[in-house]
Amino acid sequence: MAKQLDYHAIREIFTRFHAAEPEPRGELEHVNAFTLVVAVALSAQATDAGVNRATRALFQVADTPEKMLELGEEGLIAHIKTIGLYRNKAKNIIKLSRILADDYGGEVPNSRAALQSLPGVGRKTANVVLNMWWGMPAQAVDTHIFRFGNRSGVCPGKDVIAVERAIEDNIPADFQRHAHHWMILHGRYTCVARKPKCNACLIRDLCLYEDKTP
Repeated sequence: MAKQLDYHAIREIFTRFHAAEPEPRGELEHVNAFTLVVAVALSAQATDAGVNRATRALFQVADTPEKMLELGEEGLIAHIKTIGLYRNKAKNIIKLSRILADDYGGEVPNSRAALQSLPGVGRKTANVVLNMWWGMPAQAVDTHIFRFGNRSGVCPGKDVIAVERAIEDNIPADFQRHAHHWMILHGRYTCVARKPKCNACLIRDLCLYEDKTP
């Protein structure tokens, strides 16, 4: 059973994260809710930097479902072929654009169930959109959060759903909105998979990870 930090330690961790970065931002570039959905869908098994390189030109010509449908699948592929699984992702983006145009008046719905009904949109993607666009305290658990949550003892769990629930249960309500961004950024740049940068970690004294690097 993974070790669990107590409430006071978790509160102190997020107090420090907040002091260091009061308004953390996701790194995927977007101009509206639709382009955020597309960017997050494209980011599966890809880096945010790689997605941003591909979407800068794409979003100049297709920033609504209707414009994406006009561009078409082959036109979309021309923009995203540097991203892994681009053919399948292109099919899904065209399908979800059709659904948004036909069933939602071109608007992106703001419920998790409606978002998850779109092709290529899973729970994690839905949670990212709900959090980043509508400011809801939805927790998108990626590999960085899963690693950090289990290493640190902030939100341990055997799978992503368990970690998501641990975030909701363990992290104080006033930190819920930005919690996943603080954890993603910490996991991406400090609590990395190989040789975590424990000597540069602002929560080293609170973290339960036993194999801290010097």
